[in-house]
Amino acid sequence: MSHLPAEKDSASSRSRGSTNDPEKAATSAVEVMPDDDIDLLSYHEHRAGRLVVDPEEARIEFGDKVASRLKLTRDRTKVLWPQPTEDPEDPQNWSSRRKALQLFIITLAAIVPDFDSGIGIAAIFALAKQYNTTPGVINNLTSNWSIFLLGWGSIFAVMLMRRYGRLPVLFWSQLLALGFLVGCTFAPNLKTFTAMRCLTAFFGTCPQVTGLYIVTDMYPFHKQARKLNFWTMGFIISPFLSPFAFGFLVARQSWRWAYGIGSIYGAVVLALIVFFGEETMYDRTHKPIPSRPTNGLRYRIETLLGLTGLKMAKYRSSWTASIMAPLSIVWRPHLLGILIFEALLFGFSIGINVTNAVFLGTPKPVGFGFSPDGIAGAYGTPIVAVLVGEIVGHFVNDMIMNISIRRNHGVFEAESRLWACYIAVPLYICGFVLLGASFQKHLSTGALVMGWGIAEVAVMINTVAVYAYCNDAFPKHQGEISALINLSRTLGGFSVAYFQVPWATKHGALQTFGVEAAIVTGLFLLIVPALQLKGRALRDRFSL
Repeated sequence: MSHLPAEKDSASSRSRGSTNDPEKAATSAVEVMPDDDIDLLSYHEHRAGRLVVDPEEARIEFGDKVASRLKLTRDRTKVLWPQPTEDPEDPQNWSSRRKALQLFIITLAAIVPDFDSGIGIAAIFALAKQYNTTPGVINNLTSNWSIFLLGWGSIFAVMLMRRYGRLPVLFWSQLLALGFLVGCTFAPNLKTFTAMRCLTAFFGTCPQVTGLYIVTDMYPFHKQARKLNFWTMGFIISPFLSPFAFGFLVARQSWRWAYGIGSIYGAVVLALIVFFGEETMYDRTHKPIPSRPTNGLRYRIETLLGLTGLKMAKYRSSWTASIMAPLSIVWRPHLLGILIFEALLFGFSIGINVTNAVFLGTPKPVGFGFSPDGIAGAYGTPIVAVLVGEIVGHFVNDMIMNISIRRNHGVFEAESRLWACYIAVPLYICGFVLLGASFQKHLSTGALVMGWGIAEVAVMINTVAVYAYCNDAFPKHQGEISALINLSRTLGGFSVAYFQVPWATKHGALQTFGVEAAIVTGLFLLIVPALQLKGRALRDRFSL
């Protein structure tokens, strides 16, 4: 492919007169390339983290000839990235209703993995009684290791999706996950139950990485953060739904009913994938763009089963490239730093979800001594909090993006996404400290609710910002980005349940949650401002 123009921010500066910005003044030269050297279908991938969004700025940077070829939004205020083709089957050209259905399905599917994992939280005391052990052993054998495998399963799912498409990998993974969840329902002993639960997590995690692919396949850049906000809400809210819904059930019926109903939900999602799911992978950067190998019902069936993916694999990444892709990006400083930050921020919240059932159910003075109904009701708090976070993020992310574009004279820089972290981290500190004080000082239930709720709002806002930033900085690697974020958050959270309760029992919950908040705050101060200052230089130096 031909070289791309090395445009600079100073192009717009010169067109408007002088600037007092020393960084822009230092990059005063613009390398002008012939119009024919710009491949608009792949341009957004090669200008990772920096996109010209304003049409007038595009005319200045690209020239009139290229600017006249750019496709714009209906109100003609933004340039569309990626640029849609003329093909009606290009997912970028699909109707809003068709796109919304796919987003709805993948969001319901993204609920499945952590929803299934959370059933064990609702059933933890019943499982301990069934298998003649303690709740701590159930947590360590099943909850913690199933969370650990959620991360690693996503890495393998992405490798397959790169070659065979989104839909078949999603279908087969959810079919296998459903089968293993049925195995949990009828497990005769603890060893079988543990194996079934871990396998459910490993195969079920696929929708937690497929969503980023599907959003970027269908939606242009300026709508992606809003859609990611909705999809992310699905898997953040999911581990709280099952303890809330099934806590009341397990108090009155066998824990097997909880896993049985979870299996029914998985079957409903699988049916939606089979009958309404569509393949969103579109090989727009291949020259020429390959056509469908079949049409009609045959195409539908073959795509679902993976036969179309086998035929199209010759146009896509090799196995070597697919396997090496996560390793090729994970070490890059502008990604590794933010992964570590997100790993601890999200990981400690996973720990809260797993251990709060223990804190709430343990008799005083260690816990609150709640009844099973009380524990189940308490899990309504993070559900409401995540919904609040979704509403806040829906507007905040768009506001940050639009302000950034205006301040940069029509150019978007990926690091602007991280401004949302400045909202999230203070909320995170308040939430964790208040939650720790509630447990240690046995404050009112209102204090407990507020602490937990504020913390989850913070997690929701921050996680969307991290996904959006990483997606913008690595536009050719949405799958790997999603898998690495998923892996980092699970690695950060699966072990928290091992130490959180013993630590709080010995030294008090206020110290436990306070130190966790302090660690996250320290990482924020070390990583986020540095990325905002040096992120562009790092993207240029460590570009793919």
